[in-house]
Amino acid sequence: MANKVQAILARDISNLGHVGDVVKVAAGYLRNFLLPKRLALPVSKTRIEHFEHQRKLIEHQLAKLKKTSEDVRDRIESESFTIEMKAGEQGKLFGSAGARDIEAVLKARGYNVAHRDIKLADGPLKTIGLHELPVRLEGGVMAKIKVFIAKIEEAPEPVAAETEGEDFADEAEQIEE
Repeated sequence: MANKVQAILARDISNLGHVGDVVKVAAGYLRNFLLPKRLALPVSKTRIEHFEHQRKLIEHQLAKLKKTSEDVRDRIESESFTIEMKAGEQGKLFGSAGARDIEAVLKARGYNVAHRDIKLADGPLKTIGLHELPVRLEGGVMAKIKVFIAKIEEAPEPVAAETEGEDFADEAEQIEE
């Protein structure tokens, strides 16, 4: 028969609660795990007041962050991003375009998005064409970006047969001497 005690969470803990929540936990769990790792504090009136004040500040900051992220979402969804890669005749890429490639294109345009926030459901992009990808922005805001994978058009290099023959002739003359 474990006694349940109250604690205030100092950090978000999955399956338990968020910062500032007052939770009931087993006394041993609080004493042996939460307190030594500074994940929770014992309940007192002053601590509850302190965490309520902190929660209001955090909620205000999150609201501002969400507003700016929504503005970024509106801008990023109105643009399309192009990545040029070598590809074969059937439209398959030689290699693939991954999250880091997309991150580089986004950063070049001034968007600060980490590669782990770009969701590639089927893995890296391996075909030419338009791909719509979900991107997680700060504040829990999701955006859909349009990434166009284009084939690099390479001009064939002119082969200079005369210069190659002259090089071999010069080398042959040097060997004979």
